[in-house]
Formats: sequence, structure tokens, C-alpha cells
Amino acid sequence: MPGYRTKLESIAIAGVKNLVIRSLLDRQQFHDPQGVALRRGINSATWPLFGMIWPSGIQLATRLASRPVCANERILEIGCGLGLASLVAQHRGARITASDCHPLAETFLDENARLNDLPLLRYKYGQWGSQAVADPEDDTAVLASQYDLIIGSDLLYDRDMPKDLAQFIDRHAAPQAEVWLVDPNRGHRPAFNRHMATHGFVLAADERLNDQPPEAASADPYKGRLLVYHRKAQGFGN
Repeated sequence: MPGYRTKLESIAIAGVKNLVIRSLLDRQQFHDPQGVALRRGINSATWPLFGMIWPSGIQLATRLASRPVCANERILEIGCGLGLASLVAQHRGARITASDCHPLAETFLDENARLNDLPLLRYKYGQWGSQAVADPEDDTAVLASQYDLIIGSDLLYDRDMPKDLAQFIDRHAAPQAEVWLVDPNRGHRPAFNRHMATHGFVLAADERLNDQPPEAASADPYKGRLLVYHRKAQGFGN
């Protein structure tokens, strides 16, 4: 992968075999020669964030690994980055689509699927907020479907995210849908709950997560929450 440096890591997820993941070497990596990332609002400081392994992503993947697989259920991971949860779902035979706005997310997903002897994942471009652009030339590459379960991790990272993210989820959730969001206590949950309620989503669970990070036994316990929302088919959805 020219233009930046990577590394291989073995990530332990309870319930599935360890995943071999290619990630960026560090947060100093940057490579956007055609300016694609910049056009999507991704600057040099935020460019490498998609390619790092984050504790919230591991928590989400771990929870999904223990969820029963339903053959007809359509699952979407938004802001997937390296897509640990999507890879776990693919390994377990679930119908998963991964989505992100970073121009290299699909490349890394394909590489990591190959490293773990998995079929390539379904991937779509998806972005919310003021920076959202119809960048891909191929319309079929843009997220357009609706899903029964939408999942994501560490997405409420600034004050504008609650409204923008709730609108995006509403657009891509089926009339009757479930949403899982792992949040590392960034302080925007109350606003997100309010915006989700305007789209018919009820907060069904707000669970404290304080597990030891699987990738570093000596690290501090994870501090965050799993938010679960339900919406029933009563006139909501697009």
C-alpha cells in the first residue's frame, strides 16, 4: 500500500477466532494525492483515524459476536473505519454492509477480509452532516438501502453529530429497526437521545461497558456505554 506505512495486529474477539488486521502504523500517516479525502471534509489531522484500532470498535465487535445470526436480517455498520464488527459479522455468516466516507476504508476492508480468509464485504460510501458529498462517480457505490440493524462506534465526537447522525440513521433504517451505538462517554448522548426520539427511536438500553480491553490486559478498563434503540413500524422511516 504505497504512500503510508501499515502494521499487522492480532485482535482477540470473544466468540470468534482472532482477527489479523492491517492498520496504519501510527497517527502520523497521510496520503491524499488526488484530494479525495479533502473534498469529503477529511483533513490531514483526521485522515489516519479511520485506519486505527479503537477500543470502542473492539467493544462493538465483541457484542456483535455474541448476537444470534438471523438469515433475513440486514445489518449496516456506519463509520466503520477498519470494520472490526463487520468482519466479525461476515465471519459468522450475517448479512452485513460496511459503510464509511474515507476513500481508503474499502481497500483496508478488502485486505483484512483476505487476511482472514473471508469473502469480500459489501461496502458503500456513506457520510452525514455538512461535509456529506456525492463524491463517488458510480451511484451504485453510495449507500441508499434501509437496514434492520444499524451499528456504529465512537461516532458522537462533536456537538453537531447528534442531529446529523440521527438524521442519517433515520434515512437508512427500516420502518422497524434496531440501532446499536458504542459511545466512550464523549458527552453528547443526551442530545443524541433527543434527536433519535424525533425519528421514532426509543432508547431501550443504556448499558455501562467497563470491560478490560482485549488488546491490552495492562491498560485501564474501557469506560463507555452501549446504547440500544428500537423503532416500531408506525409511520416512521423514508
